[in-house]
Amino acid sequence: MPPSQAATADGAQAPDQDPSNGADAVIQILRRHGVDTAFGYPGGAIMPLYDALARQPGALKHILTRHEQAAGFAANGFARSSGRLGVCIATSGPGATNLITAIADAHMDSVPLLVITGQVPTGLMGTDAFQETDVLGLTLPITKHSYLVRRVEDLPGILAEAIWLAQEGRPGPVWVDIPKDVQLAPLPGASWESAETGVAHEAPALDEQGLAQARALLAEADQPIIYAGGGVVLAEAVEAFRDFVETTGAPVVTTLKGLGLLGADHPLNMGMLGMHGAPCANRAVQACDLLVVVGARFDDRATGRLADFAPHARVIHMDVDAAEVSKLRPPQVSLLGDLNRLLPALATPASTEVWRHHCAELRRVGDFRLPPEKGDTFPALRFLRRLSEQGNAQVHIACDVGQHQMWVAQFHGFGHPRRHLTSGGLGAMGFGLPAAIGAQMAHPSAQVINISGDGSFMMNVQELATLRRYNLPVKMVVFDNQYLGMVRQQQELFYEGRLAEVDLSDNPDFVQVAQAFGIPALRIEGVDSVDAAIEACLETQGPLLLHIPVAREQNVWPIVGPGMSNDQMIEEEVA
Repeated sequence: MPPSQAATADGAQAPDQDPSNGADAVIQILRRHGVDTAFGYPGGAIMPLYDALARQPGALKHILTRHEQAAGFAANGFARSSGRLGVCIATSGPGATNLITAIADAHMDSVPLLVITGQVPTGLMGTDAFQETDVLGLTLPITKHSYLVRRVEDLPGILAEAIWLAQEGRPGPVWVDIPKDVQLAPLPGASWESAETGVAHEAPALDEQGLAQARALLAEADQPIIYAGGGVVLAEAVEAFRDFVETTGAPVVTTLKGLGLLGADHPLNMGMLGMHGAPCANRAVQACDLLVVVGARFDDRATGRLADFAPHARVIHMDVDAAEVSKLRPPQVSLLGDLNRLLPALATPASTEVWRHHCAELRRVGDFRLPPEKGDTFPALRFLRRLSEQGNAQVHIACDVGQHQMWVAQFHGFGHPRRHLTSGGLGAMGFGLPAAIGAQMAHPSAQVINISGDGSFMMNVQELATLRRYNLPVKMVVFDNQYLGMVRQQQELFYEGRLAEVDLSDNPDFVQVAQAFGIPALRIEGVDSVDAAIEACLETQGPLLLHIPVAREQNVWPIVGPGMSNDQMIEEEVA
């Protein structure tokens, strides 16, 4: 049974009686497992759960978003920025289907979410009842697991298992669909016994033979590169990774989700690799003779043509998920398990001074640099670079998807990967603003900034009402080039310049849009106004929108990658 008047995480008191029905049980089980915040939107089939919230004031902090997709992205931002479980709630039918994009994003980026939806009563299931959809069938491919609760007696155990499963091993979203009659059904007291979770697994022994082989490869390598991704932060292994880098002395390239694993100015940090990565990072990878892959998966945006990626390198692949090893490139050695154990076990000096010097020279001439300052050229890039310098890498940045997403990756430094929130695998426009809301809820005193493009911002613009409702101090920066810039860029490069449906010249006045929601807004034009814009962004109390027009012809920044020429990014060749 729940302890009588047990104190909750935010100081509220849990009820001292058994839950009267399934909906009450959901609230109490969430609190028992440390959940204090949820994002959602009510509707008919989930109404009993919202009634339980009303009857247990203070039991759970519920944030009402203005669209279910935004609830999913907000829970996502909460979880990414904090490492805690994110929770979102919606009704059946359109409520559940509106969540799907956000949950697919969490699945591809391994974000721990608990998704709770209402369902039509069990007696109506399969009859095409009002707002009925087969949530179980829809969600199995985009979740770690999906449950349909048919009996109230099973509800406590299923919820406890779902909470554990979402966070265990490689994290991800778990969906629990609860019919309305199950939420309303009385819950026998004995059912609470099944609510206890905690499937304790003894950590497997380290693969000493594999470690010995990996150490031998490190010792033999003349030109090793560490290729690190988001799995490091998911394992809470950032400090172990940084110690590993210092011990081995090997240069590092990171994926989009690995940004912040090393400080931007760290001498071994070659930056982001891949299609939109730094030329120096791609050249180092192409020249290496050993690739130590840590929590990364040979994503196509990182590798380009896989057959041409790091063609001379042997591979050590370290990951918690066996399914990722050999999926795309077979390694010479695979090491499976907790990176907090594997990294210290493998750490041994490896690289040579000559190789480090060569990589430092590659970085000197091949890192991302601002284009020459001529008039009002690229104010967006200058804003990001100066924001990085003045925001001391402690700011949480929630990006949308598009060219601005790559500009953030290229020109803003991060002190920790959890301060960089971006839709990596799915690339979902509309992610940024609700994710920033979630991050702000997880870190009430932190500086949270949403960087968006004009196309992405319009995808979830209604969440300005959520900002206003809760007076969250999220800052929004909208780079407005009046195009779907990334799509246009690829049409120009790969489709002989034929532009199709990318013109957004009928954008609204974003300053007036924000003001209509009661949010202060400023328009910043020209590079001479960049410093004033950053000061406003960092010093303004409460929410603020900055509209930064970008010349329509300045929206293309060269794509680079292992399979493409990036000489245009280099002012001089390495001797």
